[in-house]
Amino acid sequence: MKAVLLRGFGGPEVLELGQAEKPSPSAGQVLIRVIATSVNRPDIVQREGNYPPPKGDSEILGLEVSGVVDEVGEDVSGWSQGDRVMALVGGGGYAEYAVAYAGHCMRIPESMSFAEAACVCETYITAFLNIFMIGGLSDGDTIVLHGGGGGVNTAGIQLCKTLTPDARIIVTASKGKIDRVKELGAHFVVDYKEQDFAEEVRNYTKKKGASVIIDHIGAEYLSANMRALGVEGKLVIIGIMSGGIAEINLGLLMVKRQQVIGSVLRSRSVQEKANIISAFTESVLPNLADGTITPIIDRIFPIAEVAQAHRTMEAGTHFGKIVLTIGSDIDERET
Repeated sequence: MKAVLLRGFGGPEVLELGQAEKPSPSAGQVLIRVIATSVNRPDIVQREGNYPPPKGDSEILGLEVSGVVDEVGEDVSGWSQGDRVMALVGGGGYAEYAVAYAGHCMRIPESMSFAEAACVCETYITAFLNIFMIGGLSDGDTIVLHGGGGGVNTAGIQLCKTLTPDARIIVTASKGKIDRVKELGAHFVVDYKEQDFAEEVRNYTKKKGASVIIDHIGAEYLSANMRALGVEGKLVIIGIMSGGIAEINLGLLMVKRQQVIGSVLRSRSVQEKANIISAFTESVLPNLADGTITPIIDRIFPIAEVAQAHRTMEAGTHFGKIVLTIGSDIDERET
C-alpha cells in the first residue's frame, strides 16, 4: 500500500511517500481503507524521534483516520464492509489502509464529509477527555485554553460553548488569531506575547481565578498557570512543548487545594480508549451530526504534499485542522 515513510528522524524533509505492507485486522479490529487523515502535534514530535508509538501500534505516523471499512476481524460486531467510519488509531494513519479496534471507531454522520471526519478523533476526543471527563468543567466555571487556533483548542472552544454554555472561556492566542478565536466563542482572549496571562485571568475573574486550565506548553507556563488557577482548580497538562522539568510552589498548591494532572490519550489501554470514545459518542457525536459543531479545517493537502503540511503546522499560522487526503474517491465537498 501507499504510505508515508520516515527516512530517519528530523525535519519535514525526512517524510517520503513510499510503499509499506498492507496491515491485516486482528481479533477485535477492522481494516479501514483510509480516505483522509490529519496532522497533529504528536506527529511532529514522533517525526523528530521523541514520541515512539505504543508497543504493537504501527510505526507509520497518523493518529486518526476517516474512510470505509474494508475488512472485519474476528469477534467484531456492529461493523460491516462499506461502512463509513472515523477512528482513533495508535499509529498508521498516513497510509492507504489502517487497522483500528472496533471500539475505537465511530460511524460518520451523513452530514459530515470525510475531511471533516478526519478531524474528530484525536483533537475533539482529547479536548472532551481533558476538559470534561478529567477537568470536570461545569456551567458557571471559568476555563483557560492555551493554544489559540490549534486543533485541540478550537475543538475545546466549540465543546465548551455547546456542552457548558454558561461557562466562561478564556483563551491565550497570538495577535493575528484573537478576532477569530472570539468569533468562535471565546469570552476573553489574552495576547500571550504581549500580556501576562496569569494577571489578565485574575483581573477578568475578579481575583477568583480559573476553575480549569488546559495546557500543552508545560514547564515554561507552570508557575503562571498556578497563579491563574483558582481555589480547588484543576490544571490539566496535555503537552510539554517548552520542556518537562519545572519547579512548583507547593505552598500555593496546598493553600488553594489545587490539582495538577498529567494526561495522555495515546498510551491508554484499548479498553480505556473505548470507554472514552463511548462517552464521546453519547455526549458529542449528536452535535456533530446536526451541525451544532462543525470541525474547522484550515488547509487540505494531498498525501504527496505531507512535508508541506508539516511545515504549515510548525509555522503556527494555521487555524483549526490540517487534513491530508489519501483516497482517490474523496468526496467533492473536500476539494
